[in-house]
This record gives sequence, structure tokens and C-alpha cells, in this order.
Amino acid sequence: MTALRCRGLSAGYVRQRPCVRDVDLDVEAGQIACLLGPNGAGKTTLLMSLAGMVPRFAGEVTVDGKVLPADRPRDSVRAGLVLVPDDRALFRQLPTVANLRLAVKARGDRAAAIEEVLGYFPSLRKRLGVEAGRLSGGEQQMLAIGRAIVQRPKVLLIDELSMGLAPVIVDEILDVLRRLADERGMAVVLVEQHVQLALSIADRAGILVHGSIAIDDSAQALRADPARIERAYLSV
Repeated sequence: MTALRCRGLSAGYVRQRPCVRDVDLDVEAGQIACLLGPNGAGKTTLLMSLAGMVPRFAGEVTVDGKVLPADRPRDSVRAGLVLVPDDRALFRQLPTVANLRLAVKARGDRAAAIEEVLGYFPSLRKRLGVEAGRLSGGEQQMLAIGRAIVQRPKVLLIDELSMGLAPVIVDEILDVLRRLADERGMAVVLVEQHVQLALSIADRAGILVHGSIAIDDSAQALRADPARIERAYLSV
């Protein structure tokens, strides 16, 4: 079942110069897809436009077949699409537990939802009373993803997951994302600079060049052909 689909998506900040051009993308339920490409290729803009946070100039985005209106992030969240941005967008002066509580849709579900997050990220249990701004980078990323999890997304978008994090923390988070995809049927889309790291966890991969998808293939196929990736990166 296709969880996320976009067709002919063009988006950006100036209509005459879109950063993302005519992008087609399909991500199945339970699938992890990674978006790769050189700096400035349009990866972050693509995620932001999918989430309704950057203007779309053309094309259509659907979640479980439901069309998402452009430029309306709340409607995207209600439809089941949640973005973890590269700055994590935490309430830095609020404690960890408050960040989680604020994201739970139904007040009566808060305790169970928080316990669910702690099941995925047990190291946060001792940090529930600590202000988010005082957490380590790894803990902040766990909290940002945990805050997304309690919203029960059908599609989870994560921008620059590994940025500034120790490899052991990245491995822990990637294991959680694999579990979320496998156990809950969540579709996950990662933007990641570390190519081999992304391909190690992903099922599919797209390489963006100049705002368009130059390569769309299985992660396994791209892992086996690094020269193909290199040619795409060097084509800029």
C-alpha cells in the first residue's frame, strides 16, 4: 500500500526559480526511503514542501490516497505526515516530558504515549525532567523523533538525522526507525548526507540533482554500484 505519493511536484521560494522540479515519489507503508544528493540539491526543500511548509507551485501530494492541501502544515499532520526538521524544533526551555505531552493529540493517551516512546528510547527515562535545551545532541534527536511518534504518523520525514551525532547514537536511532517501519507499517523518508549509512537502513533511495530526482532505485542496487552514485553527485 502506498503511504506517500507525490506527482509532478515543483516547489521553492520564488515561483520563477523552483528549488524542486517535477518530482515523482512513492513510499510504501513499512518502507524506509532515503533522499541523497549534493548540498543544494533541494532535499530539505522537498521535505518541507511535502509537509506543507514551503510553497508548492505544481503537483500533488497524497497520504494514503488523501490529497494534502499546499501550504497548510496542520492539515498534513492531521492526515498523518509528520516532519522532524534538521534543527529538531524542540521547546528548549521545557522539560523533555512536556515536549512529549504537548504532541499527544488526546489528553487521556499521554501516559501510554510517553511510555511507548520510552520503550523505543529508554535512555530518555532519566531525562524526563531535564530541559530539552540541556539534553545532548543524541538525546535531542531521540526526543524530536519521540515527539513525532506520539502523533502516530503514517509517514515520518526526518531531515539530516545523523548531523552532529556520535555513530553509536545514530545506530541506535536507525534501529528504532527500522522497528517503526517493520512493526507499525510506518513509511519513513530520510534526508541524509552520509550515503552508505542511509543505504544501510533504507529499502529505496532517490538521488536529487538540481532539484530533480536523477536516480530512483532500490538501496540494495545502489549499495552494489557506488560508481553510479558518484556519477550522479559529480554531474552537478
